[in-house]
Amino acid sequence: MLQELSIKNFAIIENLQVSFEEGMTVLTGETGAGKSIIIDAVGLLAGGRGSNDLIRYGENKTVIQGLFGIPENAKTMAVLEAYGIEADGNQVLLQRELSRNGKNISRVNGTIVTVATLREVGETLIDIHGQNEHQELMDPQKHIDLLDQFAGKELKEVKTKYHVAFADYADKRKQLIQLRTDEKETVQRIDLLTFQIQEIEQAQLKDPAEDEKLEEERNLLVNYQKVMHALTSAYDSLQNSEENGIDKIGLGMAALEKVQDINPAYQTIAASVSAAYYQLQECAGDILSEIEQLSYDEGRLNEIENRLELLRQLKRKYGNTIPEVLVHYEKIAKELDLIENRESYLERLNLGYSKAKEEVLRIGKQLTVIRGKSAAALEKQIQLQLKELYMDKVLFKTVFHEQQGKTAITENGLDQVEFYIATNVGEPLKALAKVASGGELSRMMLAMKAIFTKTQGITSIIFDEVDTGVSGRVAQAIANKIHLVASYSQVLCITHLPQVAAMADQHLYIEKEIIADRTKTHVKPLFGEERINEVARMLAGTDITELSLAHAKELLDLADTEKNKA
Repeated sequence: MLQELSIKNFAIIENLQVSFEEGMTVLTGETGAGKSIIIDAVGLLAGGRGSNDLIRYGENKTVIQGLFGIPENAKTMAVLEAYGIEADGNQVLLQRELSRNGKNISRVNGTIVTVATLREVGETLIDIHGQNEHQELMDPQKHIDLLDQFAGKELKEVKTKYHVAFADYADKRKQLIQLRTDEKETVQRIDLLTFQIQEIEQAQLKDPAEDEKLEEERNLLVNYQKVMHALTSAYDSLQNSEENGIDKIGLGMAALEKVQDINPAYQTIAASVSAAYYQLQECAGDILSEIEQLSYDEGRLNEIENRLELLRQLKRKYGNTIPEVLVHYEKIAKELDLIENRESYLERLNLGYSKAKEEVLRIGKQLTVIRGKSAAALEKQIQLQLKELYMDKVLFKTVFHEQQGKTAITENGLDQVEFYIATNVGEPLKALAKVASGGELSRMMLAMKAIFTKTQGITSIIFDEVDTGVSGRVAQAIANKIHLVASYSQVLCITHLPQVAAMADQHLYIEKEIIADRTKTHVKPLFGEERINEVARMLAGTDITELSLAHAKELLDLADTEKNKA
């Protein structure tokens, strides 16, 4: 439910804080006081279209915030999880900012999101229905989902199996389409794959690190003279000259050995010099070995250069590394084998596709049967709801459109479902989405809301003057039906009907005043005598009499009695 609403600098609203309660809340007040502006703000908060025109005159930006309480298993939680938005217990905070410089910032629980994401979250929380607006029930594409929700657990279990079968069917169908490509393209593809395979095979790639090893060998050959000079100089300095370093160190070592027993410190120094002497002798031997192994082969260098260039060409075409080139080779080899043996593979795939299609059709027909039974039950419930709204002559029908060809199998099953109604005796059934809006359509919406609200999981439903154009017993029926909807979901309702206002669990009065030549809107909760006076005003207009007050009190008492029945 919508718990708190904060509006700053929106249209004629300067600063407004409103707390809402569970059940049915009505917003009443004089025309132009700002009732619909509050609903417009909530719509913007739920991802509706915004513009600079909505910002209060003289201000730079408008900020709207809404705090919603949600149950643990609400659809909202799944949406938040999908977008990586951290949930704050069982509450969701939506925020929308519009600035005159064009900035449009949306937040969910403090996380900045796109307007599209805000709208996706908002759709699970708020359902705004105005007299001239088409909502979920007016979208034929959504009718099958609503019917499935009404069908309940039995259909849900079968639908889960259908989704598995449909995924398998769709995958095999896609493979068949890919395999049945144009013959010319297939021949061209075979030529390309054959060339690539031969090119990689001729390279005889056996060692994944061959290029690294060749680079190392090449580096030695290119720097042969430099390396030979360095090694020779080092060897000569250590051992291959009359006054070489090792001999001199040997003389020092012998001298220290003569005095090492005199002082422990001399013994330590002597040991270190001795270790260095033998280590240098070993190093000199290693250097000589490297010199003897060094050789320069110009032919080998050219061979390495050519091989490295070949490997560079392969990596440029097929992968950044030799292992990636080999992976590409395996991939295209399998593809070529598939194409060259496409007839046998096509036969196997056709068999698999036929079985997958049989399975999806078998389960799809089960869905159709369950939907047919549910549609009949739904029609009876809708007719009952319409009768309570004094529309007993209206006919409601769930129509299953016949589908042909590949379009007959969809992700939702084999059915295309649409709601039809006939509002007058003798008139043919027409698509609900094409029926003109008005009093009858509003009552139709209420009838369907009374049924579907139980399963839709919407946190807050807003009715913006859906009761326009009705009165008397129809008005009371609408009031009762709105209160019934409020038993499953919080309802916010803008109304001019005293019967609807009397049924409210919370009554908010919207008024505006002029302060310092500026119009400001205020919200005031009504209780007791104030509420009686407002219902009397709605009954009698500007002249409130004792009779209208008595009538208002009677209407509120009758409403309490009606609510207690429920």
